[in-house]
Amino acid sequence: MSDVDALFAQAQEDVKQLPERPGNLTLLRLYALFKQATEGDVHGDKPGFADIVGKYKHDAWAALKGTPQETARQQYVELVESLKNGTAS
Repeated sequence: MSDVDALFAQAQEDVKQLPERPGNLTLLRLYALFKQATEGDVHGDKPGFADIVGKYKHDAWAALKGTPQETARQQYVELVESLKNGTAS
């Protein structure tokens, strides 16, 4: 397991312990980075008009298309750290 993998695993635990719930845009960013880090590029059909939350999640993940999984893991770790330190919104 690389250092980034270990930090990513720790960040997954840390995000559950945040003192405040992040805003919706930050939650979407966390979701997209997690999906890109664990599954790679977006796959499957885009949710329909009636599934607004699913559509936003799909779009956020699709925006990261082509981002290497290791890069996504590192960005996820950095975002969680900034949330823990109170430097992100």
